[in-house]
Amino acid sequence: MPSVKDLRERIRSLKNTQQITKAMKQVAAAKIRRAEAAQKQARPYADTLAEMLRDLMNAVSTVDHPFMKPGNASAPMGVILMTADKGLAGAFNSNVIRAGELFAREQKEVAWYTVGIKARNAVRRMGKPNHPTWVLNAPSKIDVARAVAKQVTDDFIGGKISGITMISSKLITMMVQRPETRQMVPIVADALRAKGDAGEAESHAPKGSVEFAPSPEFVLSRLLPKYLEFTIFSAMLETDAAFFAAQLLAMNNATDNAGKLIDELTIQMNNARQAAITKELLEIVGGAEALVNG
Repeated sequence: MPSVKDLRERIRSLKNTQQITKAMKQVAAAKIRRAEAAQKQARPYADTLAEMLRDLMNAVSTVDHPFMKPGNASAPMGVILMTADKGLAGAFNSNVIRAGELFAREQKEVAWYTVGIKARNAVRRMGKPNHPTWVLNAPSKIDVARAVAKQVTDDFIGGKISGITMISSKLITMMVQRPETRQMVPIVADALRAKGDAGEAESHAPKGSVEFAPSPEFVLSRLLPKYLEFTIFSAMLETDAAFFAAQLLAMNNATDNAGKLIDELTIQMNNARQAAITKELLEIVGGAEALVNG
């Protein structure tokens, strides 16, 4: 049985850990509010961009753009794996990495592009040390999104990859974050038209005709790269929010578990101290009886 001194040291260590987890929980709670605010500010632009893209797809018959054509079939699939830069968020990063590994097993070959330090380290452990990588918490996320979009676009047009797939976290609720796998390029025109038809069926407001100058094909060719950039940027914002939600939950659980361990160790320490006192009393009584009998 541990001594009273050992138990007291363990309790002191757990209390220090509990203070750290409480502080990290408060920081995560503050940061998730900022992350959600940034995501909400970007949402109207994303909705308008997606709506305009659907309108253009419904207005044109054919588009001469590389994103609308199949890539080099013999080239590997390009995968953008996006995680957080830090840990201490439960299984948040490992779930995304596991989704990436499962997707890679279904492909003949994969070319990795990582956003986030945890994703970079995971791909390096897979035996791919030299691959394009970026950090998630950069001073300007939109610049990182543009750099990622330019790299994967150049590789796709150059025939180095057959397509572009992104694997990132989706914030379902504050308690649930799930990996999401999205095929970004090549863009399937029929799927976009189907989404547009579904959106129009749900909307009861009349929509007027839209004129695009100089032509819908020209506007669409300029819009597709922007759509790729903003999709990556939006995924970065959502990964931020999902990470802080996961970290908030993990630190809350850690704080509660530390409190339970402190209570259990306090009971053990009190029992050990009481046992030591009882033992000393028994020794004193035994010694006194020995003197009297002697």
